[in-house]
Amino acid sequence: MLVTQTPLLARFWYPAIPLAHLAEGPRPFRLLGRDLVLWVAGDGTPVAMEDRCCHRTAKLSKGFYTEGRLACGYHGWEFDAQGKVARIPQRPPERQGPMRMGTRAYHAAARYGYLWVALEDPVHPLPEFEEEAQGFRRIDEFCETWACAGLRLMENSFDNAHFSFVHRASFGDQGHPEPAKLEIEEHADGFMMLTEVPVKNPEIQKKVLRMDSDETVRRMRGRWYMPFLRKLQITYPNGLVHSIVTAATPVDDRTSLVVQFVFRNDTEADAKAEDVIAFDRIVTNEDREILESTDWDVPLHQEGIEFNMPSDRPGVLMRRMLAAAIAAETPSLAASGG
Repeated sequence: MLVTQTPLLARFWYPAIPLAHLAEGPRPFRLLGRDLVLWVAGDGTPVAMEDRCCHRTAKLSKGFYTEGRLACGYHGWEFDAQGKVARIPQRPPERQGPMRMGTRAYHAAARYGYLWVALEDPVHPLPEFEEEAQGFRRIDEFCETWACAGLRLMENSFDNAHFSFVHRASFGDQGHPEPAKLEIEEHADGFMMLTEVPVKNPEIQKKVLRMDSDETVRRMRGRWYMPFLRKLQITYPNGLVHSIVTAATPVDDRTSLVVQFVFRNDTEADAKAEDVIAFDRIVTNEDREILESTDWDVPLHQEGIEFNMPSDRPGVLMRRMLAAAIAAETPSLAASGG
């Protein structure tokens, strides 16, 4: 599946940039191969537009904020949050006012500290994470580009069998290489996976879990949101809840912007954010090293291309659900084999 050639993917929400990064001015961003400019209007409205001025095609991401609007850095034409030209400095005051000309604006929203973008009318709303309503603290961990397909990262997130091998230097327990039992409940926008996994409890993790034992058990509720968003809620025996939200925003066919933040039901006094980030960083670096070695064109129909084992069930379901959604959206693609 090439993301830039799959029209359905334009109808989902993706996190693009921390809102704090837009305080001083607009930023460029590429989503599904399209160049965008991201900015925040004077009233706080998040905005995503085509990164091209309708005057002489200069990139609007080279512009600046003025009077709550975005001004092109070439000739100063000013744009509002709907992408319409609101002011042309070279015109006299009596010729200013609402204008027809403009550049294309896309769906944009501010949630969880990020600006989220959908290029077409969204199939599903942005997810509501229960931890936010329950008052859990949020720790922003990282936002960086990986050279891998978003679907590979999502499959890996629900693959219990890789723990003992990819994470053998951190929490993976090679004494339990067999995949854990799991239950899956399908939803219209993805699925919920329930499972328990015995893991090692290394020294760096003992500190953030406040547990002295060398081993522990992860009771996990993994929620996949189509196409490239997951929340993994891990509950430990001592009652600590560590919910990891990971998104793989499709930049182009070969790269994904990986965004990760966590919710926890403890305080900074219990575990420093920098220590929480440090352990999760070890784990995600282990994932990144192996995932960036995989093919970026992920086949939704695997016959004779890739082979499966029982623990691949969540990933196989992802591919089947995406293939069905694509077929429903574009029957011609289904007829040609995706």
